[in-house]
Amino acid sequence: MVDTTRITGAAKELGGKIQGAVGDLTGSNRDSVEGRAREVQGGAENLYGQAKDAVRNAADQASDAARDVGGRVRDAVDDVAGSDGREIRERARQARDVAGDTYERAERSVRNAGREAYDYAEDAYENGGQYLRQGGREVSHQVGEHPIAALLVAGLLGYGIGLLIHGRD
Repeated sequence: MVDTTRITGAAKELGGKIQGAVGDLTGSNRDSVEGRAREVQGGAENLYGQAKDAVRNAADQASDAARDVGGRVRDAVDDVAGSDGREIRERARQARDVAGDTYERAERSVRNAGREAYDYAEDAYENGGQYLRQGGREVSHQVGEHPIAALLVAGLLGYGIGLLIHGRD
């Protein structure tokens, strides 16, 4: 099952790409910057969701392996039920060793997935911060060059947000 964070992240990433492209086409630096920031945020959420999926899959694999080992132990006990105790103890020891190895592999896999997810999220966060600062500088520059246009855009955005929040009466 795919994590919902992954889906919403991909949607935000796509929405950000579209908003950035529209901003590039219309010459709106604000839309372009906001789109890139949303794209980075969506990418980070998508990576986080992928990491959660990887951890969930690793846990499922470890659980399946433990069930498999349990079945093997039952089979081994059934096979040697008529023999002396040494053979049963040896098979049980082997099963315990296999279970321990499987657990250790699963634990390493989960830890590696967690580290990779953290690294991806950290990179996405750093890149997002850089894009946001760059976008902020660009927006400030554009507002400084075109203050009246910036005021009009801000007023229109405020009006649009007001319509969205309060609805049309």
